[in-house]
Amino acid sequence: MKIFGHSAHQVLIVFPVGLLMTSLVFDLIALATGSAQFWIVSYWLIAGGLIGGVVAAVFGALDWSRVPGHTRANRIAILHGAGNTAVLLLFVASWSMRSVPELAAPSLAILLSIIGASLLVVTGWLGGELVARLSVGVDEHAHVNAPSSMADNAIIEQRTSYRDAA
Repeated sequence: MKIFGHSAHQVLIVFPVGLLMTSLVFDLIALATGSAQFWIVSYWLIAGGLIGGVVAAVFGALDWSRVPGHTRANRIAILHGAGNTAVLLLFVASWSMRSVPELAAPSLAILLSIIGASLLVVTGWLGGELVARLSVGVDEHAHVNAPSSMADNAIIEQRTSYRDAA
């Protein structure tokens, strides 16, 4: 699934990853300062990250449906998707334990966020492996002199045929 020539999943993951990771930073700042404001920010960062994560997951599943079975890419994509599902579930559990955003999060909620953030580093690396190493979601006509993804398909095909002829 593409948005203006780029993989929608790769575009959409930026916000949930950033929000969920930043929520842990705010938890740690809240622990260090005791300020309720940081607990509130963390609570809402998790909520936003979960919503964004679900949206990104839909597009990730669509991308995965196009990966040929019995390939290394398919195996990595399954690990990536399952791992990110676990990340979302860990943050759902952490978020649900924070019944009043102004109050300090329970220790278990923070631990779940730490585990979720750590797993997110691993699944992010797996996603990078899919894109950078296995070219999942990368345009088949990509090269260092490829025209803009906003270009007309006829122009892309014409320029590609000139490159292939050279």
